[in-house]
Amino acid sequence: MATLTQAAPQQEKEQSHRLRIGASFGLVYLFWGSTYLAIMIAVRHFPPPVLGALRFLIAGALMLGWCAFRRKKLAITRGDFLRLLLVGVLLLVGGNTVLAWAEEYINSGLAAMIVAVVPIWIAMIEALFGGDRLTRLGWSGLLLGIGGLLVLLWPDIVTGNAIGRRDLVASLGLMLGSLSWAVGSVLSRRFQLTVEPFVATGWEMALAGMVNALLAFSLGGFHRADWARTGWLAVGYLVTFGSLVGFTAYIWLLEHVPTPKVATYAYVNPVVAVFLGWLIGGEHIDRYMLLGMVVIVTAVILVTSSKLRSGKLRPERQASPCEAGAD
Repeated sequence: MATLTQAAPQQEKEQSHRLRIGASFGLVYLFWGSTYLAIMIAVRHFPPPVLGALRFLIAGALMLGWCAFRRKKLAITRGDFLRLLLVGVLLLVGGNTVLAWAEEYINSGLAAMIVAVVPIWIAMIEALFGGDRLTRLGWSGLLLGIGGLLVLLWPDIVTGNAIGRRDLVASLGLMLGSLSWAVGSVLSRRFQLTVEPFVATGWEMALAGMVNALLAFSLGGFHRADWARTGWLAVGYLVTFGSLVGFTAYIWLLEHVPTPKVATYAYVNPVVAVFLGWLIGGEHIDRYMLLGMVVIVTAVILVTSSKLRSGKLRPERQASPCEAGAD
């Protein structure tokens, strides 16, 4: 009887743990996948640098404030400042602000598909600059990912009208933004900092927000902003659910679930983004989008699987939310 009595609380504890894992995965999948639609709504009201300034200054301040409340070390060295500034600019200006700019012209689902190749760019950069070499499986994923991008962009490549050329330019610009994100992610994982990941993320957001604010002032973005409630609601959603809630769930999963399982967000987020763009944003999904989505998700799975088989999937230090997703 004593054994049965002791087993019951243990079973309840395990069941509660499984439920928490499932809920955390749901939060990461849903909220990080939904940020593409929220960005599309936000850029209807705020120019991209203004959106970046608002989102990351607020999120950075909240993150640092929470860290201060938890009595974490906030002070950074000059070396930390330069590294965090560089990473913040690459990820949240070159990556996220360019994403917001691209979503002024292309739909959120297409943007999510282009950004989904970031893990492939990271693998390629690491292979080219002395990091992990790509296996045959990894090279297959890389080539397949390039093919998926061609499928996505094919309608804009073959069309001769001005809208098609505009969308193609926006898509190519977003590819460069994704490359910026990939470079920032690689550097971030190699940099050694004197502060914890939560603090580092808060500083990256705050510094990137300041750079975005300087861009917005220099380009007159604040004068062109529409300070309507809908825009602020979109910013609030991005700050709360994209930057804070999603990140907390992601870090908790890294501490309780094997990293390869957590990495599945890279496959699921673009699918969620395409679905929500169609369901809520009224975005059109054609056969090129569907085929491109299947090809790109398969390519990312192949690249990630190649790292898993070689035992090199875990980064040098715990990833920040800025590194985890380009949204």
